[in-house]
Amino acid sequence: MASAIYFCDIKGRPLLSRKYRDDIPLTAIDKFASLLADLEEESSVIPPCLTYNNTQYLFIQHSDIYLVAITNLLRTNIAEVFAFLYKIIDVLGDYLKTVEEESIRDNYVIIYELLDELMDYGIPQITETKMLKQYITQKSFKLVKAAKKKQNAARPPSALTDSVSWRSEGIKYKKNEAFLDIVESINMLMTQKGQILRSEILGVVKIKSRLSGMPDLKLGINDKGIFSKQLTEDDTNNNATSKKQNKIELEDLKFHQCVRLSKFETEKIITFIPPDGDFELMNYRLSTSIKPLIWCDMNVQVHSNSRIEIHCRAKAQIKKKSTATNVEILIPVPEDADTPNFKYSHGSIKWVPEKSAILWKIRSFPGGKEYSMAAELCLPSTSSKSEEVQNKKPVQVKFQIPYFTTSGIQVRYLKINEPKLQYKSYPWVRYITQSGDDYTIRLI
Repeated sequence: MASAIYFCDIKGRPLLSRKYRDDIPLTAIDKFASLLADLEEESSVIPPCLTYNNTQYLFIQHSDIYLVAITNLLRTNIAEVFAFLYKIIDVLGDYLKTVEEESIRDNYVIIYELLDELMDYGIPQITETKMLKQYITQKSFKLVKAAKKKQNAARPPSALTDSVSWRSEGIKYKKNEAFLDIVESINMLMTQKGQILRSEILGVVKIKSRLSGMPDLKLGINDKGIFSKQLTEDDTNNNATSKKQNKIELEDLKFHQCVRLSKFETEKIITFIPPDGDFELMNYRLSTSIKPLIWCDMNVQVHSNSRIEIHCRAKAQIKKKSTATNVEILIPVPEDADTPNFKYSHGSIKWVPEKSAILWKIRSFPGGKEYSMAAELCLPSTSSKSEEVQNKKPVQVKFQIPYFTTSGIQVRYLKINEPKLQYKSYPWVRYITQSGDDYTIRLI
């Protein structure tokens, strides 16, 4: 897959490297800095793949370093390479806390040890931090004295040689429990008139496993929601109901390595032996047209060289039995606005001058309810330019809705079986819908 992995500074100069194959010259990395400099001069957008003399440079940027994989194979799986590079950053983050040029220079020994275990002959091997930390610790900076007996030397855990490399044997708990959270984040871009310009659902299934032994879990999820498109495509009848379900388009679906993919493809049942502790079982994305869960009707009036009036009417467009919590509505105002005066029917409002905005907080927002606020601020130096800046900033909305999923995904069952111990277990399931990083309303 990859012939070598290089850590480079922000200029593309190598800091540390690990070569896995002899099919590239030692001087291959020397060209990376010049290729990078040429691209920075020509364009502000730098592609993550560069080619020179049949050598491919695949790289990502993190903080003030570049992580570069070099290969000369045209049949290389590009997606696998980038997934591995990001995994290296995650693993180093667990060991070094912050991954940057200084921390790379200060931790050569531990990084070399990790690179030896993460990849072998250019093929990814052990990428689970929990497994790596069993025998690569901070003590590995120290050399083991030759006088010590061989049996005292650190050995890799037996789990690394098993088919279940993400879980070690001998785990015991007094109370065996499994906690499953389905969290869906809504990203949405709306106009002031209520038109939806873009919407998507980003979902993640999180599990906290506190189970003894080597349990085998079976998770059954209803057909509605994230699996609708797959089931419709496999359906040969093509009836009207199937066409209606096909409106939900599955964009992406990613499983943890513990999931048996063959079982899922044939029966749409997720079976797995979980890692111990917290992990993400599954990620998915849906691009589908949905109505705003929290809608804000905005009315902004700017009185030239005088003041600005803002009226906001917020409505929870969810079922009456549901309640949105920790709602925050960040409303932009001109940078030179001051002397705010507020009126509101619910929650609390404060002026945030460092963000040039008004923050309206509503701790509990039941479905179907509607609240309003009004604000008046002075504009000592308002001009047409200030109005243009005001209009370019969108309203940002944050919220959480427990016991609710927008896609309609539901857990039918979560069965836990440990063939040797045969203990009683207690699975817990929770649903949460929340705003994503980009839930905004344009004021133009």
